[in-house]
Amino acid sequence: MYKFGVAVLLALVCVAHAGDMMRKSIVFDKATPEVFYCPLDKPTSFEKMFVRSRPLAKLCEFNGKGLPEDYKSDCYNDVDESEYACKEKKRILMRLYPPGSENAKK
Repeated sequence: MYKFGVAVLLALVCVAHAGDMMRKSIVFDKATPEVFYCPLDKPTSFEKMFVRSRPLAKLCEFNGKGLPEDYKSDCYNDVDESEYACKEKKRILMRLYPPGSENAKK
Protein backbone atom coordinates (compact mmCIF):
# COMPACT_ATOMS: atom_id res chain seq x y z
CA MET A 1 0.00 0.00 0.00
CA TYR A 2 2.89 2.36 0.78
CA LYS A 3 4.35 1.96 -2.74
CA PHE A 4 0.95 2.74 -4.26
CA GLY A 5 0.68 5.94 -2.21
CA VAL A 6 4.13 7.06 -3.28
CA ALA A 7 3.29 6.33 -6.93
CA VAL A 8 0.07 8.35 -6.70
CA LEU A 9 1.87 11.24 -5.03
CA LEU A 10 4.58 11.20 -7.70
CA ALA A 11 1.95 11.16 -10.44
CA LEU A 12 0.19 14.16 -8.89
CA VAL A 13 3.45 16.11 -8.69
CA CYS A 14 4.21 15.33 -12.35
CA VAL A 15 0.73 16.43 -13.45
CA ALA A 16 0.99 19.65 -11.43
CA HIS A 17 4.42 20.41 -12.92
CA ALA A 18 3.18 19.74 -16.48
CA GLY A 19 0.16 22.00 -15.92
CA ASP A 20 2.38 24.74 -14.52
CA MET A 21 4.69 24.44 -17.55
CA MET A 22 1.70 24.80 -19.86
CA ARG A 23 0.55 27.90 -17.98
CA LYS A 24 3.97 29.47 -18.14
CA SER A 25 4.45 28.62 -21.80
CA ILE A 26 2.97 31.96 -22.91
CA VAL A 27 5.92 34.31 -23.22
CA PHE A 28 5.99 38.08 -23.66
CA ASP A 29 9.17 39.97 -24.47
CA LYS A 30 9.36 43.75 -23.94
CA ALA A 31 11.63 43.97 -27.00
CA THR A 32 8.73 42.79 -29.19
CA PRO A 33 5.65 44.31 -27.54
CA GLU A 34 3.32 43.65 -30.48
CA VAL A 35 3.55 39.83 -30.18
CA PHE A 36 3.49 37.00 -27.67
CA TYR A 37 5.01 33.56 -28.04
CA CYS A 38 3.33 30.21 -27.45
CA PRO A 39 4.29 26.55 -27.94
CA LEU A 40 3.68 24.63 -31.16
CA ASP A 41 3.93 21.24 -29.44
CA LYS A 42 3.50 19.95 -25.91
CA PRO A 43 6.33 21.53 -23.89
CA THR A 44 8.62 19.07 -22.13
CA SER A 45 11.20 21.64 -21.01
CA PHE A 46 11.76 25.35 -21.44
CA GLU A 47 15.12 24.74 -23.16
CA LYS A 48 13.61 22.67 -25.98
CA MET A 49 10.31 24.45 -26.52
CA PHE A 50 9.42 25.41 -30.09
CA VAL A 51 7.29 28.53 -30.16
CA ARG A 52 5.55 30.73 -32.67
CA SER A 53 4.89 34.42 -32.47
CA ARG A 54 1.31 35.63 -32.62
CA PRO A 55 -0.11 39.17 -32.54
CA LEU A 56 -0.97 40.30 -29.03
CA ALA A 57 -4.58 40.77 -30.16
CA LYS A 58 -4.81 36.97 -30.65
CA LEU A 59 -4.03 36.32 -26.97
CA CYS A 60 -7.34 35.58 -25.23
CA GLU A 61 -9.08 36.52 -28.47
CA PHE A 62 -12.44 35.14 -27.28
CA ASN A 63 -12.21 36.58 -23.73
CA GLY A 64 -12.20 33.18 -22.04
CA LYS A 65 -15.56 32.23 -23.53
CA GLY A 66 -16.14 29.12 -25.59
CA LEU A 67 -14.18 28.66 -28.79
CA PRO A 68 -16.02 28.53 -32.14
CA GLU A 69 -16.36 25.03 -33.58
CA ASP A 70 -14.40 25.92 -36.73
CA TYR A 71 -11.57 27.56 -34.72
CA LYS A 72 -8.06 26.44 -35.63
CA SER A 73 -5.82 26.82 -32.62
CA ASP A 74 -2.93 29.29 -32.69
CA CYS A 75 -1.06 27.44 -29.94
CA TYR A 76 -0.75 23.94 -28.52
CA ASN A 77 -3.80 22.84 -26.55
CA ASP A 78 -5.43 26.28 -26.95
CA VAL A 79 -3.15 27.61 -24.20
CA ASP A 80 -3.62 31.11 -25.64
CA GLU A 81 -7.35 30.94 -24.82
CA SER A 82 -7.03 29.70 -21.24
CA GLU A 83 -8.06 31.61 -18.12
CA TYR A 84 -4.37 32.15 -17.39
CA ALA A 85 -3.86 33.61 -20.90
CA CYS A 86 -6.60 36.16 -20.29
CA LYS A 87 -5.04 37.20 -16.98
CA GLU A 88 -1.64 37.37 -18.65
CA LYS A 89 -2.99 39.62 -21.42
CA LYS A 90 -4.42 42.03 -18.83
CA ARG A 91 -1.06 42.07 -17.03
CA ILE A 92 0.83 42.71 -20.30
CA LEU A 93 -1.51 45.50 -21.39
CA MET A 94 -1.24 47.09 -17.94
CA ARG A 95 2.56 47.14 -18.33
CA LEU A 96 2.37 48.55 -21.87
CA TYR A 97 -0.37 51.09 -21.14
CA PRO A 98 -0.46 51.91 -17.40
CA PRO A 99 -3.52 53.82 -16.15
CA GLY A 100 -3.18 57.48 -17.03
CA SER A 101 -0.69 56.90 -19.85
CA GLU A 102 -3.27 57.93 -22.46
CA ASN A 103 -3.32 61.41 -20.88
CA ALA A 104 0.45 61.77 -20.65
CA LYS A 105 2.01 64.66 -22.55
CA LYS A 106 4.22 63.68 -25.42
